[in-house]
Amino acid sequence: MLKLFLPVLASMAVVLPAIAADVQVPYPADYRNWYHVKSMVIGKGHPLYEAFGGVHHLYANPKAVAGYKSGKFPDGAIIVFDLLEAKSVDNAVTEGARKVVGDMHKDAKKFAATGCWGFEGFGGGDKTNRVVHDNAASACFACHEPQKGRDCVFSRVRD
Repeated sequence: MLKLFLPVLASMAVVLPAIAADVQVPYPADYRNWYHVKSMVIGKGHPLYEAFGGVHHLYANPKAVAGYKSGKFPDGAIIVFDLLEAKSVDNAVTEGARKVVGDMHKDAKKFAATGCWGFEGFGGGDKTNRVVHDNAASACFACHEPQKGRDCVFSRVRD
C-alpha cells in the first residue's frame, strides 16, 4: 500500500516549495499613497535603537484603516513600517537612506501560526531583498504577540 503513495509523496516535494512561496508576504506596492498613520523617531538611548533606530512612517491600506477604527483588522489589511536613517543637522532631524520597509499583512488562513499576520521586511526598500520571511515568528510575532488584545498591532491612528 505504501508503494501506491510513494509517487504522490514524491510529487508533493515538488509542490510544497510553490505553496511556501504563496505564503510569502508581498511587497506593498504604492504604500506611500495609503493613509499615513503616524511618524516617529527612535533615537540613541531608546531600548529599540539598535534594531529600529531612525525615522519611522506607518501607512495603512483601506482595510487596515477600518481595522484601526474597529479594533479588529480584517483579512487583507496591510500595515507598512517604513524605516529610514535619521540625520541630525543644525538641530533638525531629517530622513536619510531607507533601511527597511516592514510589512504586516493580515490573512487568517495563511498566517494562523503568527496571530493571523504575515510579516516581512524588505532591506533598503528593495522588493527582492527579503530579510524576515524565514524567521517571522521569532523576529516579529514574538514582539507583537503581547498586543493580542489590539489584534497584535502597536500603533494607533492619531486623532
